[in-house]
Amino acid sequence: MPDPSSPNAASFKRELTGVIPHLRAFARGLCGRADLADDLVQETLLKAWAAQERFEPGTSMRAWTFVILRNAYLTDMRRNRFRADYDETVAERILTAPPGQEGPIHLSDMHRALLTLPAERREALLLVGAGGFSYEEAAEICGCAVGTIKSRVGRARATLSGMIETGSLPRRSTSDAVAHVAIMQELDQVSQG
Repeated sequence: MPDPSSPNAASFKRELTGVIPHLRAFARGLCGRADLADDLVQETLLKAWAAQERFEPGTSMRAWTFVILRNAYLTDMRRNRFRADYDETVAERILTAPPGQEGPIHLSDMHRALLTLPAERREALLLVGAGGFSYEEAAEICGCAVGTIKSRVGRARATLSGMIETGSLPRRSTSDAVAHVAIMQELDQVSQG
């Protein structure tokens, strides 16, 4: 590991600190829970610091750390795939029929709908839509072809559009005010930098 007092280490630390808001926004989009996202960001920062000699100066710190975060998230998903959490809201929705009338789309419902997307599609949509990455950058972060990213984003958008058109957006007891604050915080974090 490089000497922490060296100019290169100081530069690395500045760049790494600068991407923290972007990492938080991406992690929250992947996890859907602020506490898990913060743990994931912390793990990413530790891994990035430990592997700083592998970072190539002049390349994108944001893209490099997003790859680390994504890999940590996928590792956690594989580890936890056989463990399921009980969600009372989901259980209630399954056991009751939705009302027949159309209602307004609530922000909390849209946020919940985003969380129902498969991880790969949600990730691609967050990177391209909220993260502002190009398709090429998103493909590099995800380790797949540009066409795959375009397909995932297109399918994610189509799924969300279908939910809106059919009125099948998942309902959640969270208020719009809480969802609004959460989304605005993520937007502020993404726009910083």
